[in-house]
Amino acid sequence: MALRLAESSGGVIVNADASQVYADLSVLTARPDADDLARAEHRLFGHVDGSEACSAARWAEEARVEIAAIHAKGRLPILTGGTGLYFDTLLHGIAPVPDIDPHIRDVVRTLPVSETYAALQREDPDAAARLNAGDTTRVARALEVVRSTGRPLADWQKRREGGIAGVVTLHAGVVLRPREELAQRAEQRLDVMLSGGAIEEVAALVARGLSADRPVLRALGVREIAAMLRGELDLTEARAGILKQTLAYQKRQLTWARGRQRGWSSMVLNNQNGLPAISLAAFPPMAIDTK
Repeated sequence: MALRLAESSGGVIVNADASQVYADLSVLTARPDADDLARAEHRLFGHVDGSEACSAARWAEEARVEIAAIHAKGRLPILTGGTGLYFDTLLHGIAPVPDIDPHIRDVVRTLPVSETYAALQREDPDAAARLNAGDTTRVARALEVVRSTGRPLADWQKRREGGIAGVVTLHAGVVLRPREELAQRAEQRLDVMLSGGAIEEVAALVARGLSADRPVLRALGVREIAAMLRGELDLTEARAGILKQTLAYQKRQLTWARGRQRGWSSMVLNNQNGLPAISLAAFPPMAIDTK
């Protein structure tokens, strides 16, 4: 969808996928290939080294810069990807949370997962009720914020700033396909990945010896392929594990998208990597009537 729009409008595609930002993973994240790159200009794909952490705040700032630069050339920015948090942060801004006390952060990050969630239930029960106990990153973030600032994360989020919603004219579309078809496409795409270089990519990534908290190591499929390379799983088991995680991720993406469909255009179009995708076209103010 993004490629078609870019070709018909002369627009520029801007990545909004949290895994496709990393240079280390191309095949495993279904990053645009050489043919796609030849069809349209692309930005923010594979520009972050795996040793770095690309947060939603960092990406949103980079995306704002790209959008302004593309507008300055009289062209259309087309944001596409499946990371809802990225879109939310770009549209509505970030919460002005003060820097976290390093000692508090270190203490929180060394807690076992079960203890972190239990602590959050005591210290910020509303956040604990909103978050999945297994979402270790967000649970730790909520806990370190309330401990460091004395205020729940939700209080800070009410004061979001820097979003582009209301500043530019937006037209959004969610690619929706039947669940059964999404599952079939995901399985087909997974086989292409496994036979087309994903295993070698993960082997090279693991060989770097990155810190275990690096977000690139949480990309879908990395954990299972790494376990296979260590001899803990065979290929069949790794494939089954990746497919299970992919289907669960499909469900979360669909839930996110359906919760934000009001005012969005829902379209049934081809989707290359077997996951729901969101595209957002950001027009300059007064540039076009998107109704």
